[in-house]
Amino acid sequence: MSTTKREVIAWLRENADERGIEHWKRRPQTLKSYGIGLTRLRKYAKQIGRDHKLAQSLWTSDVYEAKVLGLLVDDPKVVTREQAEEQVDGGLASGYLAHVFASCDATLAKTPFAFELAKDWVQSKDAMRRRCGYALLYELSKRKPKGMDDAYLLERIEHIRKTIHDEDMWVREAMNTALMGIGKRNAVLNTAAIDAAEAIGPVDIDYGSDNDCQPLDVLKHLRSDYVQNKLFGEKK
Repeated sequence: MSTTKREVIAWLRENADERGIEHWKRRPQTLKSYGIGLTRLRKYAKQIGRDHKLAQSLWTSDVYEAKVLGLLVDDPKVVTREQAEEQVDGGLASGYLAHVFASCDATLAKTPFAFELAKDWVQSKDAMRRRCGYALLYELSKRKPKGMDDAYLLERIEHIRKTIHDEDMWVREAMNTALMGIGKRNAVLNTAAIDAAEAIGPVDIDYGSDNDCQPLDVLKHLRSDYVQNKLFGEKK
């Protein structure tokens, strides 16, 4: 029997985390939250399974975690580009939600049109779409979507190098993450991404005084022994 929206909301209430709720309240938010972390939500989403109808219902909720679960349980075979565009326009009021929407192993990156969408969004005039586009590129960097070859990714690396400091702050963050993901794919892209990261230098991201997050250290990740040995062998 399929899980219902009422059952999902009941589960969220039962598993509410007061510490997470207090953290949520420190910043102005348009959505309510039960303070539940993404790891627990992912586990619950796996229990629910793929359910497009439930995902659509959860997306209409004013509860952050319900929307996240909607993104996690949706069916990539049923999701349309029109749905994705509508979600960007009407549902990403929370920056946290935008991050989950396009990355975090959520459904969008698993759709057959994800790469075409990312290509369009990184060139959009809308900052939210650019942010989501680069987040999608990061997710897709772990896969092998048709058409996402080295030539395209090298062009993206160069574009990131030239424009990242002039971008909206959250687009900068997504670009930085995409650069790291792209640079882990193979030796050619790793070398190009490291060169770009060196030219870029520190990327300014303000996570707020109540947040311990720091901007991603792309060079540290791309130069790690694990990545270097994987891509170049022990002699690198």
